[in-house]
Amino acid sequence: MVRLTRIYTRTGDDGTTGLGDGSRVRKTSPRIEAYGTVDELNAVVGLCCELAREPLLARLRTVQQDLFDLGADLCLPPGSGKAPLVGAGRVARLERWIDEANEPLAPLTSFILPGGGPLAAHLHLARTVCRRAERRALVLAEGEAVDAHGLHYLNRLSDLFFVWSRVAAAGNEVLWVPTRDPGA
Repeated sequence: MVRLTRIYTRTGDDGTTGLGDGSRVRKTSPRIEAYGTVDELNAVVGLCCELAREPLLARLRTVQQDLFDLGADLCLPPGSGKAPLVGAGRVARLERWIDEANEPLAPLTSFILPGGGPLAAHLHLARTVCRRAERRALVLAEGEAVDAHGLHYLNRLSDLFFVWSRVAAAGNEVLWVPTRDPGA
């Protein structure tokens, strides 16, 4: 167990931060962008937890643990020698949860506008931040080795947030209706 006795270190005052292997990189590096956005996503999931009830709450807490593990994976540069924490089993679990939650829902006939109640709206926010985290991780993967399971996890997780938002909306979804410019 890591014991944090002092929160500030002053080591980042020069615009760098430490990675999991002790090396330092600029705070603007793609690696920091990737795991920083995963951290932001975890904060949004925390907001969802404040609105959710069981059994969704327990699953959201599991996702938070997974996201912390994914952040730990992303803070290790290639060659660190540590095996990733997020693997195929966690991706498969998300797929099971998607199938379970989606099964009783009516098929989609239109895109859905974010909303449908406080929890549904926050789950939509989580979905969009998750998509951004995935994009940041993909940018990192363009320049450095990134374990594919973490990328797959983020891709499935955004789908899960979408399905959970539909469940949370409980039929109060607002459908997108394309409108034409009357002056066109």
